Amino acid sequence: MNDNLPSNPAQLSEETTTELLRFLLHKEGTWVDWGKACQQLQKAGFSPQTIFEQTGFQTVQQNLIIVAAQVYESLVREAVEATILNYYLGPKSDVLYELRILNQAQRATAAITAQTQKLDAESAKELARAVQDFSHFSQLPSGFTNHPGDALAYQCWKLAKQNKDLAARTRLIAKGLKFAHSATARAEIEQLLSDITVSPAKKAPLVPLYRLEQEEQVSRLVPVAGSLPLSCEQIAAISPLAIAEPFGVAQYEGSGALVPLPGWQIVLKAVDPLAFFCQGSQVSETLTSKNETMLVVIDRAATTWDENSYFLISDDDSDHSVAIQWFESSPTVALLGQVIVVLRPKRILDENNLLEPWQMDD
Repeated sequence: MNDNLPSNPAQLSEETTTELLRFLLHKEGTWVDWGKACQQLQKAGFSPQTIFEQTGFQTVQQNLIIVAAQVYESLVREAVEATILNYYLGPKSDVLYELRILNQAQRATAAITAQTQKLDAESAKELARAVQDFSHFSQLPSGFTNHPGDALAYQCWKLAKQNKDLAARTRLIAKGLKFAHSATARAEIEQLLSDITVSPAKKAPLVPLYRLEQEEQVSRLVPVAGSLPLSCEQIAAISPLAIAEPFGVAQYEGSGALVPLPGWQIVLKAVDPLAFFCQGSQVSETLTSKNETMLVVIDRAATTWDENSYFLISDDDSDHSVAIQWFESSPTVALLGQVIVVLRPKRILDENNLLEPWQMDD
């Protein structure tokens, strides 16, 4: 046995393997048998290239006869007449290959139509596409039945109605009449001979295409730790978000909440942002008069002191809870993160206006 073959292919004995390769090499049997043999060898671990080297069946040819043989077997299961089956052994593997996109019942009726019309592979491909498209209708077009011939006739009818060129329109009408299976379908197509009205094809609508042009338009999701008081452990337990560009998709494995923030530069630059809620007086004495809940965002990666910034620290006087503080000089306590944004609640007089088309009074 040739050394290029696998020494122990799965599910096939050496004797069976040798017989299959010899069978293909001498092209015994029909193309359906060849397709089954190629499929057996491939399932047993033989690469298409190895089969080609041993039998002369090219990779593309192997794929075609394997798929076509499967289509042929579906015709057998649908009890298609022997005359039809013998016709496709002719060989017509390329025609059956084009019917692979259809289900078993559709393959049978399409194969009968292809045999009746003596279609080549290219025409069979067109027929299969028409049948597949026709099957998507929730209600059949008026006058056309659920038959492969009517499906292709409908495609010709539709294209003819949209065509301004008289010669092309005439060819489509003739083609539709050739394939029309039902009398009603023929009648629909024949009406085009006297009706010269052109129904232009509908154009697809414009795609709602946008591009984010400014940083403020790019929002960022930030995990929320909760509301003060919070412990150092609660702050540390929040997992950071993994942001995937270019659309800022956030991968989050935590179980907490998230808050969207505008794409301000300081927010986008934050390495490990975290948000929590508190009262203004808990941020700074200057905000004591602001009796409202605020959202504080810190960057846990920014732990280098800066005299122009506020920081989150562990407050030993409050049973290891955290607090916000400003330091005139470099502190001795550990900094848990720099405060980058303090956000007051939004104040929009009529939020419904944001959802309505913009208008200007006269």
